[in-house]
Amino acid sequence: MTLNEALSIRIDELLAEKGITQYRLAIKSGLSSEAISKIRLQKNKMCAINIIYEIAQGFDMTLEEFFSGSLFSKENITD
Repeated sequence: MTLNEALSIRIDELLAEKGITQYRLAIKSGLSSEAISKIRLQKNKMCAINIIYEIAQGFDMTLEEFFSGSLFSKENITD
């Protein structure tokens, strides 16, 4: 899977796990709902780490927590 696919899946997992909407995440992270939507729909070719940081903050977690688990392992990410 690509990094963009993994980011999309992780955001969807966390939205479900935390029971919040994309709109609520946008408010908590300070990003626009459109920016989050583009990541979830894999419309961006690249996603800057500062945007991922803001999303992690919106989920009340660190970058380490956001990237934890096998989803982002070297074996799962392809170009």
